[in-house]
Amino acid sequence: PFPASSTTSVATPPLPVSCSSSPSESISNRYSYTVCLAITHCPLLIVMWHKSCFFLTVPIGKIEEVVLEARTVERSANPYKKDVHTINGLPEYTVELREHIQLKESKIIKQASIATKGPNEFVQEIEFEKLTPGSVIIFRVSLDPKAQDAVGVLRNHLIQFSPHFKSGSLPDDCSEAILKTPFSIIASKLTLADLNQLLYRCDAEEQEDGGGCYDIPNWTPLKYAGLQGIMSVMAEIRPNNDLGHPFCGNLRAGDWMIDYVSNRLISRAGTCSDVGKWLKAMFIYLKRVPRYLIPCYFDAILVGAYTTLLDLVWKQMSSFVQNGSTFVKHLSLGSVQMCGIGKYPSLPPLSPALKNVPYRLNEIMGEKEQCCVSLAAGLPHFSSGIFRCWGRDTFIALRGLMLVTGRYLEARNIILAFAGTLRHGLIPNLLGQGTHARYNCRDAVWWWLQCVQDYCKTVPNGTDILNSPISRIYPTDDSLPQPAGKMDQPLYEVIQEAMQKHAQGIDFRERNAGPQIDRNMRDEGFNVTAGVDMETGFVFGGNRFNCGTWMDKMGESDKARNKGIPATPRDGSAVEIVGLCKSTVRWLQELSVKKLFPYPGVTVKRHGKDETFTYDQWNRKLQAHFEKLFFVSEDPNDPNETHPTLVHKRGIYKDSYGASSPWCDYQLRPNFPIAMVVAPELFSPEHAWKALEMLEKKLLGPLGMKTLDSDDMVYCGVYDNALDNDNYNVSKGFNYHQGPEWLWPIGYFLRAKLYFSKLIGPEIYAKTVFLIKNVLSRHYVHLERSPWKGLPELTNENGQYCPFSCETQAWSIAVVLEVLYDL
Repeated sequence: PFPASSTTSVATPPLPVSCSSSPSESISNRYSYTVCLAITHCPLLIVMWHKSCFFLTVPIGKIEEVVLEARTVERSANPYKKDVHTINGLPEYTVELREHIQLKESKIIKQASIATKGPNEFVQEIEFEKLTPGSVIIFRVSLDPKAQDAVGVLRNHLIQFSPHFKSGSLPDDCSEAILKTPFSIIASKLTLADLNQLLYRCDAEEQEDGGGCYDIPNWTPLKYAGLQGIMSVMAEIRPNNDLGHPFCGNLRAGDWMIDYVSNRLISRAGTCSDVGKWLKAMFIYLKRVPRYLIPCYFDAILVGAYTTLLDLVWKQMSSFVQNGSTFVKHLSLGSVQMCGIGKYPSLPPLSPALKNVPYRLNEIMGEKEQCCVSLAAGLPHFSSGIFRCWGRDTFIALRGLMLVTGRYLEARNIILAFAGTLRHGLIPNLLGQGTHARYNCRDAVWWWLQCVQDYCKTVPNGTDILNSPISRIYPTDDSLPQPAGKMDQPLYEVIQEAMQKHAQGIDFRERNAGPQIDRNMRDEGFNVTAGVDMETGFVFGGNRFNCGTWMDKMGESDKARNKGIPATPRDGSAVEIVGLCKSTVRWLQELSVKKLFPYPGVTVKRHGKDETFTYDQWNRKLQAHFEKLFFVSEDPNDPNETHPTLVHKRGIYKDSYGASSPWCDYQLRPNFPIAMVVAPELFSPEHAWKALEMLEKKLLGPLGMKTLDSDDMVYCGVYDNALDNDNYNVSKGFNYHQGPEWLWPIGYFLRAKLYFSKLIGPEIYAKTVFLIKNVLSRHYVHLERSPWKGLPELTNENGQYCPFSCETQAWSIAVVLEVLYDL
């Protein structure tokens, strides 16, 4: 590629990016079909050239000596004769070998010129005069003295991260004041919310703050604006010393990424800004080293900071995390990844009377405002604006990401913030800061109640939360939004209101019903109903035009004529809601007996009179009817079976009871293990185990659970939300919950297996533990390999990648943590 007739300069190839403690590192580059270069970085820099046909000039630094040169030369020889015992050939050539000579003594090269390229790059140009075919030359090269000093000082500041940087280090008498304080001391003041800013934040989160993730030209933007975005790329580069990667090229070409890392943090307040200033001071020395060394030392600085920050994360978490495996610790980082504070508050304000609420100064308004951590549903799609916080997702994920990890105060604030949004006895799914919420799901309130119970049982003195003040945004169902502090009441009253509303029946129409809040839903879908069957105790609700559980895909395709039709309405009594209700009723009855909850039950009208339906009575009703009405008996003549002709799998539990389309009750889905975990007393152990075995056989995938039995006539395991054709069952992603393998249900499946295996016997329990570890090993591999460092929302069939899935999902990480906690 280089012209033979002219003097040519090519950039010095960079050194390996990793400053490892290994004795040597090397890289090789092929400059043409006839030129090969190898560089070894020991304590000294060794450069080897092998070339065959033409002259060129290269800059390689200051040459201390020619370690070795070898060239082929002609000689007089007898005609060639093949030797039958040894390999011979080219008798007219021999090799002239010389070692440890000065540049001027070389017979292959001569010095062309000496120059300085940039402030700290010494360039010594050489001309290859007689680098004949088959020749080799090896140089020992040193840095410019100023560059050597910069590297030495930089290594001195890196000793705090690893002792191997002592070699070649130099004292720094003129360093910035901030560098005199160890990085670990500066970072020790960081909260977990600060660490979210430092380590993570996807592009949508950064854009909300007026920034964005760093975009590498001719490649892609980083996954995160924080250090994890850089670490994920470096982790791919290091094993292969892929210094030709656009990331390394960008570092060598200019200081843009270096300045982005420090300036992004300096612009923020508090300790984050101090960390940015520390990095900026370190980068002063980084910018003084030759450009080809910058990837190496940029990596060294950030790896040191990154590992220090990870240790700080784990020190602020529970003993379960601190003493846990690498898998547990890396999963716990999902709590930091998902839980953060943006420029605009995502949660509605808590009561001013509540203690230990974080505040900050709103720079625009000049007023104090609350800045509580909120939990993103998933990245990157559900990370910012009104789509960040969802009631259902928050409370499915909260136990694993916040209670198991020991983030009790932040968990409390989230629980209480959602309590303030209660309206019509429901918690919103789409939160919209409380004032733009949609009350269109039947299950979020039950997940919220389960989390209140989990908080009370997990946190020391956890039942104190029941007396915490709640600022009601809507004191009555038809109230206009009220400011925080206008109407406060204790949490136990809000809980009772949710239970009472369900008992007396919920029936309302969504506000602003129509295309302005849902362009796909039909008019009937905006009518929300829920209630309690007083004969069975089952919570029921919904209709065939809305979808009030987590399987909430609404048809969107005019072509396929599925627009406005829910793929999975799951109306009637959804099995997991019945289980969550049983868990809550049992718990409230226990609290009532202990005088920790002042209400013995709910008030219902019977025969025109108000009667108390106690929590004990409600609990007994559920216990008496669940197994009888939800279990699909292996006996074809079971008298409790109301639709025997619809049964196609026996020995399982129904997905719902009393659906408007009875066929849907009998579809095999991964929802009944949720009820098994939260209310195991509802299940016969023998029936439960058989049902779980069927689930394992038919629904268990590599990472997630099929959302529908593959034997079902509407099963389709590949989700494509961009497809718009005339296929009713798949167009515009209609099959979102009709086969694709979602991760979060696998947590409840494994936890149910673990619970009931203990009841079956020690041999089954041992096999179950083996199964669980085997399944979770795949999650560990995915977590380690993912540049997002998370677990996805879903996969397509058989674990195939789904491009429409969130790359990392809060509840996917949370449920795996819960399984490990149970283990």
